[in-house]
Amino acid sequence: MKIAERSIDRGHPVYIVAEMSANHGHDFDTAVRIIRAAKEAGADAIKVQTYTPDTLTIDCDRTEFRIGKGTLWEGRTLYQLYGDAYLPWDWQPKLKSIANDTGLHFFSTPFDATAVDFLETMDVPAHKIASFELVDAGLLCKVAHTGKPVILSTGMATREEIDEAVAILRGAGCEQLALLKCTSAYPAAPEEMNLRTIPDMAQHYGVPIGLSDHTLGIITAVTSVALGACIIEKHFTLCRADGGPDSAFSLEPHEFKAMVDAIREAEKAMGTVTYEVSEHEKANRLFRRSLFTVRDMKAGELFTEKNVRSIRPGHGLLPKFLVDVLGKEASCSITRGTPLSWELIRNEPV
Repeated sequence: MKIAERSIDRGHPVYIVAEMSANHGHDFDTAVRIIRAAKEAGADAIKVQTYTPDTLTIDCDRTEFRIGKGTLWEGRTLYQLYGDAYLPWDWQPKLKSIANDTGLHFFSTPFDATAVDFLETMDVPAHKIASFELVDAGLLCKVAHTGKPVILSTGMATREEIDEAVAILRGAGCEQLALLKCTSAYPAAPEEMNLRTIPDMAQHYGVPIGLSDHTLGIITAVTSVALGACIIEKHFTLCRADGGPDSAFSLEPHEFKAMVDAIREAEKAMGTVTYEVSEHEKANRLFRRSLFTVRDMKAGELFTEKNVRSIRPGHGLLPKFLVDVLGKEASCSITRGTPLSWELIRNEPV
């Protein structure tokens, strides 16, 4: 998979996405500052969301449209929440230009067909499908028909639902697809993340797998990289104290940078499958144990456990040869502290 010529797969640097979401607080300058701070923190892309309250729901006060217990938004109507959270559409082309000028990719999550059409006029390099829209077959087809790479979050979805969504996208022409393991809780508890699903998804679907992470902190994101995550998406805010619908589970710039740095270090540590001795290890092989004489010996004297020991450093014969040395004769006089070699040992048994 490629986004704007950036390869995304195992063996390539993890693609790190800063999710602006509602953290702009309906202030254009704040949105610009988020973009620039995300670049400084090491993000590869900034992602926004393209919807209005009316493209997502209706203004209705019935119980069905009120948010229940167990979330950060309890008691509010959907229309109220989305009214507070949406990013004005006329800002988005300007923000994309600013992001591109800073070296960030800019793309979005469309929530209906009109949003897809709008984003296509901006020529975004990819489209993201939110977990909640995974079951929206019409939207999946609309996005797939653009021919752009698609990143699909899989929160709340069963294996069968993911299979169906992937089949719809593929059937509608999506050739470049990545899936994100996601737990759709805000914030998400680490014990509910089940990151071991990532390698299973990679094997089952044969596409790059990433993580959309709503946990607090950075450990979950870094751990997922060790399990094969190729994309990390994390909510980004300038300051949690500013408040907002997503601020509680968003990272501040210094935290996001710490996550990026840890991910880059984890990538180096993962390396490749190898049993070769590293260059730094070669020098330290001298600290291995080996066979040394620990007493002065005369020619013809027998090697015993009193005059030969396995000690550091590693200049002598390997310790495994001790059983072959014991009982043999010294071929010459040997001073204490001499590393044993076969030249110092008469081969014929006594």
